Amino acid sequence: MTEPLRVVIAGGGTAGHITPMIAIADALREQDPATSITAVGTALGLETRLVPEAGYELRTINKVPMPRRPSLDLLKLPFRFSAAIKAAGAILDQTKAQAVLGVGGYVCTPVYLAAKKRQLPIFVHEANARAGLANKVGARYAKGVGAAFSGTGLPGAKVVGMPMRGYVAKMDRAAMRESARAALGFSAKAPALVVTGGSSGAASINAAIGAALPTLSAKGIEILHITGRDKVVLDAAGEPLTAPGYRQVEYVDSMEQAYAAADLLVARSGAGTVCELAVAGTPSVLVPLPIGNGEQRLNATDLVAAGGAVLVNDAEFTAEFINSTVLNLLLDRPALARMGAAAKAQGRTDAAAAMATMIRTGLGHSAPPLTSRTES
Repeated sequence: MTEPLRVVIAGGGTAGHITPMIAIADALREQDPATSITAVGTALGLETRLVPEAGYELRTINKVPMPRRPSLDLLKLPFRFSAAIKAAGAILDQTKAQAVLGVGGYVCTPVYLAAKKRQLPIFVHEANARAGLANKVGARYAKGVGAAFSGTGLPGAKVVGMPMRGYVAKMDRAAMRESARAALGFSAKAPALVVTGGSSGAASINAAIGAALPTLSAKGIEILHITGRDKVVLDAAGEPLTAPGYRQVEYVDSMEQAYAAADLLVARSGAGTVCELAVAGTPSVLVPLPIGNGEQRLNATDLVAAGGAVLVNDAEFTAEFINSTVLNLLLDRPALARMGAAAKAQGRTDAAAAMATMIRTGLGHSAPPLTSRTES
């Protein structure tokens, strides 16, 4: 009888890393409920809440970011990094890990290197169209690499799509629409706009929505504005912004309700968001993050080319753009229907199961037949 797997999963910081990590853990447990899973993150990210809520044990190590300029922190980097690798190794030893899965972020590099030192099999999933530094390191030593998009440049990467939890992967937007709108405070028939900058928020998007709000409200648009942690949008008097049909919250746990309720969704083009919008079939306006290595623009390429989303530069996402392009879309139901169908055609829902199968078969365990649920 084959011994149940013991897997350490690593990733954290933002929901974009944590959600696919948990989805793969769920798929491993679905294929074999006896699988032992321990997550590794930092004490500062959303994983401190999301991982335990998903029913998994979380261990933490110190975050060791690369200083951007010469400083005392740069001099301390080798010692901090060595300590992080040692801490990650202790977790691998204590859990008797048989394999490591990493999804990217600061926490992954020490875990990858600790696993390599112990000659443990490493598996990597890259969510973005352009791979991050941690996963470039992990992929060099990996037994298996999965990617949400083609062109990551990671050696041996297999495009599997974006791992997402079952409540998103299996959602029926039309069937959920009425209950989702009620749950999120939308009325039955008014055009519904959902705005989000991700779990960390987006100050430029928030400011543009605030400036456009008088016109949107006057046109009868109802808005759920997910501002991000500690990013309350204030009016000229320094009070939280209010208007008829407008509601702001810092975070929404049930994004599948937001996808179902929205006639149109405005968001950054993080990899998870782009893939979930496609699976849900939700029309969107995507505003790539203007910093970083340009991966958010690349993430959006296929969805925009298919007609499921509109892309706009961060600097061009202004009140004027919202009051023309966004407003016109919200009032054009046939156009929204076409966008939703185009988005839905891009959706792929079997990535978590594909990654779980990659891990199990890579370690010599059997896995159930992988039934593709790619939307078409």
